[in-house]
Order: sequence, then structure tokens, then C-alpha cells
Amino acid sequence: MSAQPGEWSSGGIYESYVGRWSRLVATEFIDWLDRPAAQRWLDVGCGTGALTSTILRTADPASVLGVDPSAGFVEYARQQVHDERASFDVRSAAELPDGPFDVVVAGLVLNFVPERVEALRRMREIGAAVAVYVWDYAGGMQLMRYFFDAMAEVRPQDREQDEGRRFTFCTPEGLEELFTAAGFDAVRTREIVVPTVFASFDDYWQPFLGGQGVAPAYLRSLAEPDQVALRDAVRARLPIEADGSIKLTARAWAAAG
Repeated sequence: MSAQPGEWSSGGIYESYVGRWSRLVATEFIDWLDRPAAQRWLDVGCGTGALTSTILRTADPASVLGVDPSAGFVEYARQQVHDERASFDVRSAAELPDGPFDVVVAGLVLNFVPERVEALRRMREIGAAVAVYVWDYAGGMQLMRYFFDAMAEVRPQDREQDEGRRFTFCTPEGLEELFTAAGFDAVRTREIVVPTVFASFDDYWQPFLGGQGVAPAYLRSLAEPDQVALRDAVRARLPIEADGSIKLTARAWAAAG
């Protein structure tokens, strides 16, 4: 990952922001891959262990190695995942182990890897199968989309902070181009949509205050009056139900080769 200091360090805070929604995507992702049992898996950018946990629960692996450049995330994953088939190590996508592995996966990681094609080539070298998923930042990841659309309204000078603008490859076509450039054949993609339901606006907004992730780190960088203005603009845009709940969806795009 390429991130600012402190942007990716607290597993618990990140879990409340998008980790919990990633777990829903991971279930459909692993089901789609439909891999045989007793295989060796590598989870690149394992974060809080959401994808690793899903592999252990649903794919009956022989082993899963999760790697992430954040020591804080790796420690959180170690505390949360209690399975002798799982192990974790502090490594970046540029420092992957030699393997070999039957399956190499990366969930919500590729957009934070500076040299994406090179990383995918390395995954191809060490893995018989490679698959990833990323959020649809420009459109279908609604909890982030409402935030960045409000940001463009109240702070248009910061428009380039929008993850939809920064990560334009996070589409089926963009992922297929990356995989093809990395030498993969028969690349397949699919859409994964999961519900993201919040009990109240506070339930939605509180994770943005933790500084873990691109949008929360950006929010923390603002002066307090600007944070308040952005919060109010987001609240005005959200489809808040009569009971105060907010029912959104999150779309991810997956690719495998």
C-alpha cells in the first residue's frame, strides 16, 4: 500500500469504516472463485483479516498466509484470526514471498499499490490462480460516493482527493486491462453488490472520524469548521429514512486470471 503515516494503522477503526463491508464482499468473492479444498492461499494486503477469515471459513484451505505492510493491521489480524492454518507477516506487495501458492488474492488493495502491473506479474509468478476485488469508487460504493460528492460541493479545490478520480481503473474494463498487461489469459470479471445499512447518521459518520482510510484521513486534515461544513453537506445528501436509518449499497468489481 501507498499511504500517509497513520492512514493505515488501527485495525479496529478501519474495521468499522469499511472492513465490515469487505467481509460481505469477500464471501461472494470466494464463492465465485470456487477453488478446490486443501489449497495454499496467499492474501496480499490482508488488512484486518477479512478475506483471510472468509477463506478459512468457506474454502477449506490447507493454509493461508496473509501479508500487509501495516504492522498495526497484521497485529489486529493475528488477534482476531484463531486458526492454525493461518499465519501473517508484515510485507508489502513489492515483497511477496516466493511461494508457490495455488491461489493469490488481494481484496481492496490494488489501488494502493504504486506499480500495479508489476505487482500482478509477481502474483502470477508465484500463484497458479490470481484474483482481486476493488471498490467501485466512481459510482457504486455509495458510502464513499456521498462523502466525495459533498466534498466537491463544499471544497471544490480538493476535488482531486476523490477516490473515484484517483482510481479510474476500478472498473471491469480497467481491471481486465491491468491483468492482460501483466500477462494473464482468460481474464474474467464480475460485479459484487452488498447492502450497507446504518442505524443513524452518527453510525454512518463516526467511522469517518477515525482517520483510517483515504476519506477519513482527508477529513482529519481539515480545520474543524471545514469538517463541520462537510459533515452537514453529507447529511443533507444522504437518503435518511423516517426512523433515522440509512440504507445504502456498496459495489465492488472482481477480476481473476
